[in-house]
Amino acid sequence: MATTSTLIKEFDWRPYSIKQLRVLDLACGKGRNGLWFAEQGAQVHFVDRDISQITASDYPDCEFSQWDMEAESAPTLDEAKYDVVLVFNYLHRPLFPQIQNALKSGGLIFYETFTEAQANIGRPRNPDFLLKTDEITQVFQSWQLMHHKEGKIIASPGANAAFKAQLIARKP
Repeated sequence: MATTSTLIKEFDWRPYSIKQLRVLDLACGKGRNGLWFAEQGAQVHFVDRDISQITASDYPDCEFSQWDMEAESAPTLDEAKYDVVLVFNYLHRPLFPQIQNALKSGGLIFYETFTEAQANIGRPRNPDFLLKTDEITQVFQSWQLMHHKEGKIIASPGANAAFKAQLIARKP
């Protein structure tokens, strides 16, 4: 399995009781980031259009939803349900309001995805999947910014460098 993002692993979790957290891992893929929380006792809701790469029976306290969040028929995320929302390597701008609303007051967003500069060195190249400079901070401008970085980033040990934006912010 791929390694958990350093964005999550290097965050200071000491003030939080991870076992008490409700976490949404949106566009979870193989679940590498949400599984880190699940292994520590958090309740994680994994959402992806294909969740077959995660063995749900290994995580009975977690929820698994096979949803294509870009489809017109996609369900709406529950409001004020989650303490933490994780979004990695995924961008669908129409979901920004739902992501913001899904977090409880004081909740944390961990967002990391590709920027326009990535198109110069590899995939993705479609501008629909690439953040513009400082776009992510503008989306969460009224939130408490805890971490922001844009540029060439190695997201986890063993990963190739890519041009990405990282954001951790707390909902007011």
